[in-house]
Amino acid sequence: MWSGDELDLDAYLARIGLQENAREGRELRPDLATLYAVHRAHTAAIPFESLDVLLGRPVALDVKSIEDKLVHAGRGGYCYEQNSLLAAALERIGFEVSGRGARNRTRGDSLLAVTHAVLVVTVDGEPWLCDAGFGHQGPREPVPLGRPGVAVEQGEWTYRVREEEDGVLVLCLLRGGTWRDLYAFSPQRYHPVDYVLLNHYSSTHPHSSFVGRLVVHHPGGSVRRALVGRELTLLHPDGRAERRTVGADDLLAVLDREFGLRLAERDAAELVRIHRAGD
Repeated sequence: MWSGDELDLDAYLARIGLQENAREGRELRPDLATLYAVHRAHTAAIPFESLDVLLGRPVALDVKSIEDKLVHAGRGGYCYEQNSLLAAALERIGFEVSGRGARNRTRGDSLLAVTHAVLVVTVDGEPWLCDAGFGHQGPREPVPLGRPGVAVEQGEWTYRVREEEDGVLVLCLLRGGTWRDLYAFSPQRYHPVDYVLLNHYSSTHPHSSFVGRLVVHHPGGSVRRALVGRELTLLHPDGRAERRTVGADDLLAVLDREFGLRLAERDAAELVRIHRAGD
């Protein structure tokens, strides 16, 4: 389903900092400990970014293209790329992986279309939400789906899943003492071909939040970081948000320092040009 047989698993493990397993020939098993380790390492190592959309380039979702970009070139990606890569790796290890389509709920009461890709991984009969592609507010680790309402602590951040009508599940984040909805998804399974369609909208439609706008996120441990347009936001678990403006002269340094993202010289020059043109 996810073309895991085409993935260079050793290179992926090295990219996310689990190269010990690759170097020492340890066998990764489809158990909960491995799922936690891979999910946590992936979200820590690979930033969320949609720079190719801003640069006017197509976003390819075949495994080899994603591997070339996110693994070998050291880039990041947005949800379709991130979770397609994670799904391929988990499938290669032996996990049962299926996709879901989610509605973003971080923009108040607005009813948004289903544009977010998430994964459900089943371990010993229990389903777990896995998502490496929701940006700075997303989970760093798997979240259990079989225990609605139960709070799950991930370091200084706390999540829970609640259930609505018709089996709709909602991922929530606790910030500043208040539970906030992140996104909702139904039991309907999504397949890679469905993400191709959603990716086309997200990367080309003028109403997409990624078209014409710089978006880079990272779900750090104690501080979550987001650069959207010219505004850099540092989000804290207690609800505090520090914001500052990033100009064209500081852009590349901020991408490197805050997100661990370094671009090829040509891409960097074009990105700075676009950023400066909007001043």
